[in-house]
Amino acid sequence: MVQDLYILMITAGVVSLLFKLLKQPVVLGYIVAGVLVGPYVFGKSLVSAENVEAWGNIGVLFVLFCIGLEFRIKNLISSGKIAAIGALTIIGGMMLLGFGVGQWAQLDTLNSLFLAGMLCMSSTTIVMKAVDEAGLSKERFVKGATSILIVEDVVAVVLMVLLSSIAIKHQFDGEELLKKVGVLALTLVAWFICGILIIPTFLRWVKKYLNDETLIILALGLCLGMVLTAEEAGFSSALGAFVMGSILAETVESHRIEKLMTPLKNVFAAIFFISVGMMINPANLVEFWPSILLVCLVVVFGMIVFGTLGCWWGGETMLDAMKTGFSFVQIGEFSFIIAALGNSLNVTHPALYPIIVASSVVTTFLTPYIMKASVPCYNFLYKHASPRLRTKIDQREEQVAQAEQQAGTSTDNKSSAADKARHAVRKTVVTKQLVNLFIKNMSEHDNESANDK
Repeated sequence: MVQDLYILMITAGVVSLLFKLLKQPVVLGYIVAGVLVGPYVFGKSLVSAENVEAWGNIGVLFVLFCIGLEFRIKNLISSGKIAAIGALTIIGGMMLLGFGVGQWAQLDTLNSLFLAGMLCMSSTTIVMKAVDEAGLSKERFVKGATSILIVEDVVAVVLMVLLSSIAIKHQFDGEELLKKVGVLALTLVAWFICGILIIPTFLRWVKKYLNDETLIILALGLCLGMVLTAEEAGFSSALGAFVMGSILAETVESHRIEKLMTPLKNVFAAIFFISVGMMINPANLVEFWPSILLVCLVVVFGMIVFGTLGCWWGGETMLDAMKTGFSFVQIGEFSFIIAALGNSLNVTHPALYPIIVASSVVTTFLTPYIMKASVPCYNFLYKHASPRLRTKIDQREEQVAQAEQQAGTSTDNKSSAADKARHAVRKTVVTKQLVNLFIKNMSEHDNESANDK
């Protein structure tokens, strides 16, 4: 086991360093490292596939736990319109497109549904890394893009539950799906209510006793406890990890936990992507290259179109909408999980997994370059747009600029307005108390006067 871990870390470190020098996403380096240590390049696997798979599963839990830590309801509400409309447009459009591609490729309904689920999610990890490496983290579009990715992650967790149900029953039962969604919704509400009522209060009580070591152990214990609870309730372990992360995101220690979890998440997430790479057979790339090319084209053009339209309909400027759409042009981590789910349940075509993984590698590689093309494409669109569309683009720019200015003004005056409100309430309460006290004293005085008479 130690030898396996040594080979994984050394290979991943060297390859990711090479990709870093080439200014490519580190995630891609991890996948390539998995190809190198896998069973297809040198004729045999250099590490135990069982150990890597076990570590990779732990990596999935930690990744989802950390995604949950980034999920804050107040941030989502502030850009709720963009998040809701953008995510629904992307997910709905890509699922219809993916299902259509599956039917065109003569896959059965179940395989087409799994393919649709694999193609409708972008990669939170890859998008955030690409944005950060491109120096765009302070750009205006990032807030809306992050909110959309959070909604996609939530929908992906629900989608995994639904696909599992469909796969086990081997039929599309609308009533069963609604029932499953209802049970899931009630379970999530119960978990969040209990968690938010108990855990933040508990952490406040013991805050002075929590050093970094104790806090990270407690957080991991809570995460794994929720994972076991989710499994006992009949849901995926990934759901439990995400829910506990979301609960801890509302506590006073959320940023501290997130900071402590980052190194651990990076290590196990790397192992997860290595395990994904180990599944790639280079021979399949040659054998299935037409399918891989088709999937890549569908993902790139579909995400650009639906991402841009969704953000534009949600209220973003055309430039920000296009920057968001152009950054979503890859297959996300949940696609691997959904593909692995189909494999484990023996319900998907054997060629589907290598096609998806290979397509993910290609789209991940292309993401930084496609992101850079967003501004030139916007300039081309604006230059050749009809006068009516150009007027709408200009009007949206003015509306967003005015909204930002008003938001900044309200933020500056927020504390003073709040102070005035508190003073008004305090004054009202004090006045009521004085009036009540006056009436009481007058009543007592009248009674005393009556007794004296």
